Amino acid sequence: MGKTPGLAGRSFSTVKGNAPTPCTEPEKGYTQGGCFRKKVGRMSHFFFRGGQGVTVRQVPEELRQKIEAVVASEGAELLAVELAGTVRKPILRLVIDRAEGVGLDDCALISHQVSVLLDLFDPFPGPYTLEVSSPGMERKFYRPEDYQRFAGQAVRVRMRPTWPGAKVVEGYLEGLEAGTVRVRDPQEVVHLLPEREIFETRLAPFAEEGWRAKSKGRGKRP
Repeated sequence: MGKTPGLAGRSFSTVKGNAPTPCTEPEKGYTQGGCFRKKVGRMSHFFFRGGQGVTVRQVPEELRQKIEAVVASEGAELLAVELAGTVRKPILRLVIDRAEGVGLDDCALISHQVSVLLDLFDPFPGPYTLEVSSPGMERKFYRPEDYQRFAGQAVRVRMRPTWPGAKVVEGYLEGLEAGTVRVRDPQEVVHLLPEREIFETRLAPFAEEGWRAKSKGRGKRP
């Protein structure tokens, strides 16, 4: 199976469960439908789906380091390890990347390798879901260097509730310097956003079309 760009949004999940069956209903919160299940190891099946969910809490650092070593051994980079879901139905979500892009085969391989690790580490007393995915097109920023890597691209920045200004800022990223993120909005206003006040930053590859439409609408006003 061929590679897909790192921004394409690929995911492969493992859940303790049943034998292989087709999956046709996308989970709530996911932007791409279509998935399949494959029984692997002790009571496991795999899902293929796109999109990202919401982080609920963080995993222990010791477990993260072990997972990072497994991912690195397959030539990929671990961007994030997130623990979501509920106490009864926990979801361990891994986000991986590599320079040449992440394909479904990459997600499947790493999912299998990490599943073996989790069987040994046994972090959950009961059933859980393991998700391995690429960052997706609306890529979330996980590290300060992302603000330099994606400078010049359209982004959407969500600020913390304590921030006195606009809670959502969209525009072109101009980088990060001295703890301040610069974003130039479609009206050419430059916003200086303290990194510590940012809740989340994502690429916004589809936002430019909306900005152009709004700009044309304003131009038609008398």
